[in-house]
Amino acid sequence: MRLRRVNPIKEILRPLGQLLIFVIGSAVIISAFVLLLALLLRPTRTDIDIFQVSLILLPQVLIDGITLGFMYAIIAMGYTMVYGVLEFINFAHGEFVMFGAFAGVELLIWLNAQGVLRTSEIWLALLWLVLAVLLGMSVGGALAVSAERFAYRPLRGTPRLVPLIAAIGVSFLLQDTMRFLQSAINGDFYRTFPEFGPFAQRLTLFSLSIDERPINIAVQYKAILLISFAIIMLVALNYLVNATRLGKAIRSVAQDQRTASLMGIDVNRIIALTFLIGGAMGGAAGVLWTFRFTRADPYMGFIPGLKAFTAAVLGGIGSIVGAMLGGMVLGLLESFAASYFSIFSRGAFGAEYKDIFAFGILILVLIFRPQGLLGGKTTQKA
Repeated sequence: MRLRRVNPIKEILRPLGQLLIFVIGSAVIISAFVLLLALLLRPTRTDIDIFQVSLILLPQVLIDGITLGFMYAIIAMGYTMVYGVLEFINFAHGEFVMFGAFAGVELLIWLNAQGVLRTSEIWLALLWLVLAVLLGMSVGGALAVSAERFAYRPLRGTPRLVPLIAAIGVSFLLQDTMRFLQSAINGDFYRTFPEFGPFAQRLTLFSLSIDERPINIAVQYKAILLISFAIIMLVALNYLVNATRLGKAIRSVAQDQRTASLMGIDVNRIIALTFLIGGAMGGAAGVLWTFRFTRADPYMGFIPGLKAFTAAVLGGIGSIVGAMLGGMVLGLLESFAASYFSIFSRGAFGAEYKDIFAFGILILVLIFRPQGLLGGKTTQKA
């Protein structure tokens, strides 16, 4: 089989262009729908101008939705890497996220106890955060490889329901293991991300004036860092899969394990490396998730993991580009639902119902387009 030549620059620039298209396209479509709905409901509201309120909230909702979308996209990458090779949904992936989060947070708590974080300059604070992310990646990757070797590999070749049940069992095992460890060591079930550096400060992007009312649109430095980390990881993964020898081997194993083995590829090694990459991305996502929401607990990976799986299915599970698209769409939809449900329903529904959106979308996609938004077959299968 003749393999196409890969242009490394193209493999770096292409996902950046796709990300830009997804972000702008998703934001424009969802924003237009919300504003149209606000216009239709405007005559029925005499207490407030629902269109004006929607317009005022829109920029900040978009920023929050894009940040959340990148978070879901990173976690979805772990799902899509494993599914692309084994067609196996690893429901323990959320626990790799959780273990990575605890590893990074424990490192930062220890550094804070030594007085290092309180005296850190901006660049040094960023260095500590990067170290926490790298530690989370190491723990998440090691845990994923261990799960593959001892829980999943012995079940390879059995009916698909068997490893799926095993994955659920691994998920519960890891949850209770972390709960036991935290209870025994710290006497509590959760850890709080220490505050350090200028990350909580806000950067004003621009100002608006609506009916002579000034509105400042600002974003936390924390959100900027999260998006930057996410873009770097997404571009790096795309490059790894599509422009390296390891990526070529991963794609070969994904296409046909037996033929890849006959061509001299160590299938077990490639599958283990796939789990390592997916688990590492999950561990990094765990640290960044805790950085964003400040708390790590033994069950923190369950709901984000399910939503990331929803994002992967929404975009087309097994596709790197699909995971990007699905994460972005889901993050924006959830952010819009949390902000506008209460306004449109006159307070009958609130932000607590935003999860209905995520799982309602999963049901609709499975019914009407089970192959995902990007179609059935993709050229960027992980």
